[in-house]
Amino acid sequence: MKLLVSLALALTLALPAVAQERSGPLRIEITEGVIEPVPIAVAPFLAENAAASDYAAQITSVVAADLVGTGLFRDVPQSAYISQVNTFDGEISYADWKAINVEALVTGAVTLSSDGKLLVKFRLYDIFTGAPLGDGLQFAGSTASWRRVAHKVADQVYARITGEGGYFDSRVVFVEQTGPKNARQKRLAIMDYDGANVQYLTDASSIVLAPRFSPTGDRVLYTSYESGFPQIYELAVGAVQKRSLGLDAAAMTFAPRYAPDGRRVVYSEARDGNTDIYLLDLASNQRQRLTSAPSIETAPDFSPDGSQIVFESDRSGTQQLYVMPASGGEPTRISFGQGRYSTPVWSPRGDYIAFTKQNAGRFHIGVMRTDGSAERLLTASFLDEGPTWAPNGRVLMFTRETAGEQGAQALFSVDLSGRNLKRVQTSTAASDPAWSPLLP
Repeated sequence: MKLLVSLALALTLALPAVAQERSGPLRIEITEGVIEPVPIAVAPFLAENAAASDYAAQITSVVAADLVGTGLFRDVPQSAYISQVNTFDGEISYADWKAINVEALVTGAVTLSSDGKLLVKFRLYDIFTGAPLGDGLQFAGSTASWRRVAHKVADQVYARITGEGGYFDSRVVFVEQTGPKNARQKRLAIMDYDGANVQYLTDASSIVLAPRFSPTGDRVLYTSYESGFPQIYELAVGAVQKRSLGLDAAAMTFAPRYAPDGRRVVYSEARDGNTDIYLLDLASNQRQRLTSAPSIETAPDFSPDGSQIVFESDRSGTQQLYVMPASGGEPTRISFGQGRYSTPVWSPRGDYIAFTKQNAGRFHIGVMRTDGSAERLLTASFLDEGPTWAPNGRVLMFTRETAGEQGAQALFSVDLSGRNLKRVQTSTAASDPAWSPLLP
C-alpha cells in the first residue's frame, strides 16, 4: 500500500515524520518528511461548447503546472490513462485510476456563454477511498481572467489535499531591470505569481527599489530616487497613480512596509548621520520615532498581529536581527549564528521570520522561529537576498544574482524544505520581489 506521509516538503520544520501505511482518505500532512510526490491526474477539462475548447485546454495546463510546481505532486501523463473522462457528471472508474497509481484525480468542465463569460467547474476525487474529496465547485469570470480562474481551481485542490491555504491566485510586484549591468534601467512591474501577465507601474526615468504590497493588495510602497536621493512613494495599483508620503524632503527615507491594518507605515529615515525606524500614520501624517540608538536600524517589518516589529541593526557591531514592541521600546536580539543577518520578513502565519544571511563569502535565504531558535538555511549562492513570503507562509521568493561582469539578477522561489528551488520566469533581469495577498 502506498506510503503517504508528508511529501517532499519540510514546511513545519518539525521533527522528522514517521512513514505510516495509508488507511484513510487522501490527505497530505505538510511536515518534515521526504518521499515521492503524490501522483495526481489532472484530466483534460471538457469543453461544454465549441467556443470553450481552447480555454479548456489552457486552464487544464495551468492547473497542472500550479500543482506540479509545488514539488508535492507528480502529474500522471494522459498517455498512461486507462479511463477517459468524457462527461463531467459521469461515473469515475476508480479501479482504472488505481491501476496506474493515481491517488487524486481532478476533473473539470468549461462553458463560454454568448456574452463572453467563462464558467469553470471542477471536482477532486480520492482514488483510494473511491469518493469525491469535498464538493464540486465552480468559478465564473471573463475570458481575460481565465488564468485567474485556473489558479483558483488549483488553490482549491491544493487546500483540500494539504489542509494549507493556496497561493496561486496572487501577484508579485518586482523591479524589472534592462540595459548593461553598470547602467541598469529599473521600473516597477507586477505579474502573476508564475511570471505571466506582466504590467508596468512606473517608467524607467528614475531608480526604484523595494516595492511592498498593502495588506489588501491594492497599493504598493516603494523607494524612488526621483528627487536625487531615496524617498518613499505610495502607488495605487489599479489606477497606477503615485503620491509622495509627504515626509521630510531633507532626510533620506527608505525600506517601507505597511502595518497589518494598512493605515500605518514603518520605515527607515537617515538624518544627521544616523538611521532610525519611524512609524507614520497615513491619515494624520503623524510620525513616531521608534528607535534612537547611535547605530543603523533598518528593514523593519510587522508581525501579522501588529504587536511587534522585527528589524536589522548593527548596534552589536555587525548586522543582526532584533524584535521590539510595535510602539517602540527596548529590542531583543534574536540572531546569534555566524555571519551577518538582514532583510527580515515575518511570515503571514506568524510562525517564522525569513532573512538574508551573509557568511564565509556566501549569501543565504533562511528562516528562524520568531525567538531566533531553529535557524535553517534554505539556499546558498554568490548572492541571494530579499525574501518575500507567499500568502500561505509556505513558499519564499527572493533575488539571486550571478557573479561576474555579465552577472544578472533573477527571481527564484523555494519552499521551506529548501528542496523545491526554481527560477521564476521573467523576460528580463528582475529583483526585489514582494508577494501580494490572495486576490479577492
